[in-house]
Amino acid sequence: MLTGGDGSSVVVDYLCDQAIEQDMAVACFYYDFASREAQTPTNMLGSLVKQLLTGLGEIPGEIVQKFRSRKRVIGGRKLQLDDLVNMFTIVSASQRTFLCVDALDECLPEHQMEILDALEKILEMLPKVRVFITGRPHIGVVVGRGLGGRATSVPIKPGDGDIVTYLRTKLRKDTTPEAMDSSLENDIMQSIPEDSSETYVVVRDLISLVTHILMGENLDYYSFRSRLKQS
Repeated sequence: MLTGGDGSSVVVDYLCDQAIEQDMAVACFYYDFASREAQTPTNMLGSLVKQLLTGLGEIPGEIVQKFRSRKRVIGGRKLQLDDLVNMFTIVSASQRTFLCVDALDECLPEHQMEILDALEKILEMLPKVRVFITGRPHIGVVVGRGLGGRATSVPIKPGDGDIVTYLRTKLRKDTTPEAMDSSLENDIMQSIPEDSSETYVVVRDLISLVTHILMGENLDYYSFRSRLKQS
């Protein structure tokens, strides 16, 4: 999992590109603080299952039967969390799958352990599934506890050089350039030291690590970084 900064969108975009080229699936869910009450564990897993089913082209008969059996109950009955977990054994049993959960720290605390318990069950049942989680640093402890030590945490932060580049790009695209003079622009740019590129390095290495995993290697981030330093 990534903690503490940006970079997740780059890796997710890379995974989506790889899904097109290879026999693999990617499903993503983003937690939004403003919608956290509605983003229940069932809704979250249901969204991931729906994305994976869309990629199959045809809904497996077992899934169809599951929905029909629920409808036959008086008044109908919604799928429960365990039902959704079991659906992954149908949609991801034979296909490499990445489940991306962005901003888990924005999820309600009482829901976080439910979600992580469900993800741990999925990982135990399906060796071809990988889970990619992002969030602020404090969520790393929760993820480590919820996934039973399976998680590798990678802390990152925006490099000063990245921030300067971002600011310059924004200033060039300013729709009210008359409000900015050269003196103000210099003050903005000088207030941020530009001497770091750590974010680029971490994201570059993460993308390279994902590539090795797709090739079937069993690696974690830190052992992979050690390999890079030795090469």
